[in-house]
Amino acid sequence: MTQSATHAMELDPKYDDYDYPTMSPNTQSGHPGHTTKEQDAQIFQLRSQLEQAGYKERLDTLSMLRFLRARKFNVELAKQMFIDCEKWRKSFGVDELVRSFDYAEKPKVFEYYPQYYHKTDKDGRPVYIEQLGKIDLTAMYKITTAERMLQNLVVEYEKLADPRLPACSRKSGTLLETCCSIMDLKGVGLSKVSSVYSYVKEVSAISQNYYPERLGKLYIVNAPWGFSSIFSIVKGFLDPVTVQKIHVLGSGYKTELLAQVPAENLPKLLGGNCECHGGCALSDLGPWKEPEWTKSPKWELKKAAPSTTIEDQPSETIPTYAPQSGAPSSGGMEEAHAAGDKAQAPMPS
Repeated sequence: MTQSATHAMELDPKYDDYDYPTMSPNTQSGHPGHTTKEQDAQIFQLRSQLEQAGYKERLDTLSMLRFLRARKFNVELAKQMFIDCEKWRKSFGVDELVRSFDYAEKPKVFEYYPQYYHKTDKDGRPVYIEQLGKIDLTAMYKITTAERMLQNLVVEYEKLADPRLPACSRKSGTLLETCCSIMDLKGVGLSKVSSVYSYVKEVSAISQNYYPERLGKLYIVNAPWGFSSIFSIVKGFLDPVTVQKIHVLGSGYKTELLAQVPAENLPKLLGGNCECHGGCALSDLGPWKEPEWTKSPKWELKKAAPSTTIEDQPSETIPTYAPQSGAPSSGGMEEAHAAGDKAQAPMPS
């Protein structure tokens, strides 16, 4: 395999308007600052083909690299993934939604399904936490709707891309493109796993197909008895790179988790020392709330613009993955949930 060389990422002045570091700490081939000449050419090829197809937005180099890595640098597959994503963004109204969505019922929803970003791990990445033990869809639907939960999922992904990750990159002094996710299964017995998995699987399709390469590490804690056995089977179907990101832990998870997330950044209920005023789940604390590191997100500064999707593009149906039962956000765990798809077992990929 051709070796990559560490070098400053070649910026495209037309699209690359970054105000944060662009050198990735991940030195694996294909990551920003660590690409081969062939990969650099594939970035140019993908962007050129998309321009010829009429696309003008989201063609920056970091985005091109994420789609290419998600498709093992197969330009045609990356191109189709990007086109499908743009069609979905238009049909879902993402650009307007991120500017206008108000999830006023969030505190009530979080009584049953807390899902939130909270401070950073030792590498400076946003920490994302989901607690699945209290999920009660019947009660949740008295508070909100399936559509609004799905909209919240999308808005949070947009906010992860900007302003969360740029702020974390500025503070750490290096490019950060992923988050550290914690899935707490306390209270989720094997009898409940199938119902939880069914909707988590549905909403994970959004992250897997439209927000690629956002998972850095995933810790599944308080995993019920038998869960590790399921995962040992499932991981045989996964890319080795994905397997390295996933850590399935039982109730004795604290030592390993605290080795990745500083105690002062981890909520007390997960074994840390943090007790935010009003609760960690609703604080949204992190570099993206610190004036010295955060900046107004670009989507906030933009006026709504017509979609750049060309009408004569292939018109195959692009699924919206709206959950039949109204699944809430799965927050950056796309690769974990995909594993379950491959093994047809209640295991996130």
